[in-house]
Amino acid sequence: MVQFTAFQGTANLQSSINASDGLGTVSLSAIYAALVLSCIFVPTFLIKRLTVKWTLCLSMLCYAPYIGSQFYPRFYTLVPAGVLLGLGAAPMWAAKATYLTQVGGVYAKLTDEPADAIVVRFFGFFFLAWQTAELWGNLISSLVLSEGDLDASSFNASTTSAKVSKCGANFCIIGNGAHESLHRPPDSEIYEISAIYLTCVLVAVLIVALFVDPLSRYGEKQRRNDSSELSGIQLLSATAYQLKKPYQQLLIPITVWIGMEQAFIGAEFTQAYISCALGVHRVGYVMICFGVVNAGCSLLFGSVMKFVGRQPLMALGAVVHAALIGVLLIWRPHPDSSYVFYTVSGLWGVGDAVWQTQVNGLYGTLFRRNKEAAFSNYRLWESAGFVVAYAYSTHLCARMKLYVMLNVLIIGSIGYIIVELLHRRKQKRLKAIAEDPKAAQAEANQPEETDDEKDDIDDDIIITHL
Repeated sequence: MVQFTAFQGTANLQSSINASDGLGTVSLSAIYAALVLSCIFVPTFLIKRLTVKWTLCLSMLCYAPYIGSQFYPRFYTLVPAGVLLGLGAAPMWAAKATYLTQVGGVYAKLTDEPADAIVVRFFGFFFLAWQTAELWGNLISSLVLSEGDLDASSFNASTTSAKVSKCGANFCIIGNGAHESLHRPPDSEIYEISAIYLTCVLVAVLIVALFVDPLSRYGEKQRRNDSSELSGIQLLSATAYQLKKPYQQLLIPITVWIGMEQAFIGAEFTQAYISCALGVHRVGYVMICFGVVNAGCSLLFGSVMKFVGRQPLMALGAVVHAALIGVLLIWRPHPDSSYVFYTVSGLWGVGDAVWQTQVNGLYGTLFRRNKEAAFSNYRLWESAGFVVAYAYSTHLCARMKLYVMLNVLIIGSIGYIIVELLHRRKQKRLKAIAEDPKAAQAEANQPEETDDEKDDIDDDIIITHL
């Protein structure tokens, strides 16, 4: 939470405070381009070498240079710092997901509850804290910017009918002068925000180093020393091998969508709707609504899943985001209808909470034997969504971006539905085999399936002490 208080607050302002020549979105694109490469080669190797806990610490330190670069934002400072952040982010997220899945499995074994429901619940708790960071990060930026000496005449001029008509779906970085309504706050305020955020990163690293229990309590050391574990080059290729699995291939579009929808709310919505119509100083307040709703729904959906199942929640996420895209296409943002900004922001948080908890949980359930590689793939394709969204940010108008996103959402939803149908069919087949000795004997002679492992979490967890 402390770590992402800094990063979320910084990232949400990039497209507005560093709008010149698209510096902010280019630096964000560099982050996720590096993250894509890092996902392929780094996480499994680093986690096996440093353990989950110390991988987290080292990776979190990689965020500090990017935030420090806000004191002197140039292409030759922000972009390299963004690349370093991206290289560190992949192992950090993979380590986080591995930690939650492993501890969730231990808890499920001790309480005799379904492992998939427990893992999703744990992800819900995590994303509650993670989205709370959205609240604190945006609150800090809003309070600091609000205390500045805003140029009232400039702000009034930027919200005239002529300029507001260029906001929303009509917003274009190049071509219609819409970017002229974006006013960079005074440097002193940006320096103050950056100093606060940089302190948050350093404090977060200390918290993990001093207070987070290592997974060695649950047999991490034994698994690392096991002769059957993958070695060196095999560890690096595990993530790439994961791409051969049919379920993984079908989940790629919905995972790309998750990256695109987060990039949209954090960059396009803040720039084309909030900053353009209300002013940069209102970005934080509107995004607080997104963070609060997202945090609450992350906790709620993580617990509700065991009662209603994953499919209804995934349907809810798809319907909410599809409806919001339709609203954003026809809505004309204006300062007099500020409540609409908060409503859209909050509802977008509802949809995002579904994707974050349910898709993470789905990966943890389907790919238990290859958790590090699976979650590396999750971050890889989510990051690809970020890269695509940021790459076309300065080249397409907001309307076209919304159409692109709608199509990706539809394709991703179809892929997810196919995965659920295949998984349900396999579960029925496994149940039938368990009840029929002859079928079980025939199945034993078939090649072992590795795309969707049978629930063998009891064999995967070793509890050394509690």
